[in-house]
Amino acid sequence: MACRISELVIDCVDAERLAAFWSEVLGYVELGREDDGSIEIGPLDAGSGGLPTLVLSPSSDPRTGKLRLHIDVNATDRDQDAELERLLALGARPVDVGQTGDESWHTLADPEGNEFCLLRARLQPL
Repeated sequence: MACRISELVIDCVDAERLAAFWSEVLGYVELGREDDGSIEIGPLDAGSGGLPTLVLSPSSDPRTGKLRLHIDVNATDRDQDAELERLLALGARPVDVGQTGDESWHTLADPEGNEFCLLRARLQPL
């Protein structure tokens, strides 16, 4: 038997802000809060075990350098250019991590500077 990814934990300064951002990006809702200030967000049917949830975990540890793991997202109901506009309006910003400019994706950062990529292909909504 193999394992499945059930949660992705993102250390952050402001869990409220990142939970709001990623909820808007992914269409997630708040699923719970912990005493340490962590906020878990996920799809409405998170109990079905489909998609992993995100846990935004407050941390005062400084971030150093580029993330070694990042999230890739795909639009589900619009083309890549329209989705890029939406993400920028939500607070994402373009970031340079050494791309050539010929990539088919956009490299962005969330409000705390965590890199993620908007890929070209449109996926079917779940």
